[in-house]
Amino acid sequence: MSTITQDDLLEQVNERKQLCQQIKTEIVERLSLNIEPAWIADNQPLFGRGLELDSIDTLEISIALQEVFDVMLTDDNMEVLGSINKIADFITSQRNENL
Repeated sequence: MSTITQDDLLEQVNERKQLCQQIKTEIVERLSLNIEPAWIADNQPLFGRGLELDSIDTLEISIALQEVFDVMLTDDNMEVLGSINKIADFITSQRNENL
């Protein structure tokens, strides 16, 4: 059993923050949203009452995730587009599976 040090934990937290920021930046740029990426909360819904994105935006985000993060969304896992945190969890789990 491996022991996680405080430095390891801080590194994981910083990596997570960077990943979330990168996801936000990609969404804002790809969808030409007129907001700053930092204004998107990590748990804010991306669809419905959140950013009010639509089905065309879903396609754009899916393409961005594939191109930038090398992860593929299917009809079975589209729920990961619910928030920045869900997308980050999905990317992290896909990366861990490929180790």
